[in-house]
Amino acid sequence: MQNEIFLLTCNSYKNSTHDLDFIRLATAEFEKCPNISIDYAVMEKAKKVAVIPVDIGWSDVGSWQAIADSTPQDENHNSLIGDVETLHTKNCYINSNHGLVTAIGVQDLIVVALKDAVLIANKNNAQDVKELFEKLKKKKRAECNSHTKVLRPWGSFEAIDVAERFKVKRITVKPKASLSLQMHNHRAEHWIVVKGTAFVTCGNHEFILSEDQSTYIPLGKKHRLENRGHIPLEIIEVQTGNYLGEDDIIRFSDIYGR
Repeated sequence: MQNEIFLLTCNSYKNSTHDLDFIRLATAEFEKCPNISIDYAVMEKAKKVAVIPVDIGWSDVGSWQAIADSTPQDENHNSLIGDVETLHTKNCYINSNHGLVTAIGVQDLIVVALKDAVLIANKNNAQDVKELFEKLKKKKRAECNSHTKVLRPWGSFEAIDVAERFKVKRITVKPKASLSLQMHNHRAEHWIVVKGTAFVTCGNHEFILSEDQSTYIPLGKKHRLENRGHIPLEIIEVQTGNYLGEDDIIRFSDIYGR
């Protein structure tokens, strides 16, 4: 059958890494796998195949139309999720993950509102989302590769505001979790504790910050943020500098092996 795919997949899994509850396959090995569907790779070459009829209402939910069809609908055949209000609206799927969405006098639409992007599509064109995504990738839109809220082994961070030379984040650190000992070459950081207690390392100094207290992490200074408490730690981080990309991190030690 497809021994090459099998061996490459096994090697990719063998060299995989763990991130939260995810197993991330080794990219180098996995990308070597031939791009071929199971129909051609396995089924057309199989000599012993049995087909059993069964009625289980199967749907692979592979499109927004399929998601709309599997979601409860109101008397106007609308699927409304989140903070949504409609008037004279029919046969729409509207999902608001951020803020109030209102619709008046429309029909057959798919509307998905996230914090960083909004999708509006006619249900008849739901399959064209992939084509639009490829167009955005060619324009190197950051939304194709990152979300406003990013999960990490120690917790999460969410971008609140971004502009030239500054970025504001909300950082949540799980109890008994710790960020890496790290340094930045292009940015300084201001931390304000809004919930919990932070154990901070900044250069040769170690200290504790309680709610409503803050500290300044200068550019080029080794630092670490830890939550040694029993409740989640939440801080507001204000970054300033000429480059604020997530790749501006030099790690010196990390309990998660990154």
